[in-house]
Amino acid sequence: MKKIIPFLILSFFLSSCFGPTELGSLKNPIKIFFTPSSNTGIIEESSSKKFVTYLEKETGLFFDVKVPASYISVVEAFGSKRADIGIMNSFGYLLAHQKYGVTAGLRIIRFGKDFYRGQIVAREDSGINSLKDLNGKTFAFTDSSSISGYIFPLKMLMENNVALKNKIFAARHDNVINMVYQKQVDAGATFNSDPSPDGAITDARSLVITQFPDVIKKIKIIALTENIPNDPIVFRSDLAESIRTSFSKALNKYLETSEGKKTFSKIYNFQGVVPATDSDYDGLRQVLAKINLDLKGLVQ
Repeated sequence: MKKIIPFLILSFFLSSCFGPTELGSLKNPIKIFFTPSSNTGIIEESSSKKFVTYLEKETGLFFDVKVPASYISVVEAFGSKRADIGIMNSFGYLLAHQKYGVTAGLRIIRFGKDFYRGQIVAREDSGINSLKDLNGKTFAFTDSSSISGYIFPLKMLMENNVALKNKIFAARHDNVINMVYQKQVDAGATFNSDPSPDGAITDARSLVITQFPDVIKKIKIIALTENIPNDPIVFRSDLAESIRTSFSKALNKYLETSEGKKTFSKIYNFQGVVPATDSDYDGLRQVLAKINLDLKGLVQ
């Protein structure tokens, strides 16, 4: 009996030392999930390490960055509590909020604006000059979850009673521009953004300018959608307010440095953040309702 008591005391001591660790510790870092951009390798190998180093220095907490294969993987990571913070596209956020109560805390800024738009484009020599000219034409969207490359342009076509001859999904914005340029389709939908301060084009046409240097002259913008709120930075529903605040302050400070500007311009082409709330995305929800699209129904 005398030998059993010291053993029990030792077991209790060891279990106390090696039990669950506090979030933000070395053994239990705060997990940040990035929705994949055009080059996930850039995020993983270069940018994430610099960002994490800065965060840890500023907050005294430990972080770990994950870059899964798709935006749906980011959504589901919140459902399984493998994600604490996420940089998401707007569609992914709506789904994550609906399914798991994820909340928007910040919204990204591009070229001084917290919104962007979709655009419908056609070739200069196509004879298409208005939305009504699209009746009976072939058309390329990006994919069914794209806000600027499908959802908002579709709403605009519906409101103008446009009946397309055929529509396809090209998967990416650069693919849409390629198809329009090479006359594989008559028109298409992609993201739009204002020219940079130096006048350079930053909308989807810029993605293929190396391949097609005359793309700006050959492809014109037919119409622009209404404003779309920029992508949010989101938090797990039960994440401590102290962690949210520490992360937000550190991110803002990082974006004021030359390294921070370069890092996030390379990943997501944004230069700053502003506070956000879930209601900022109510307009997007209304558009989904108007065109009768169900969030879960678009996800396989």
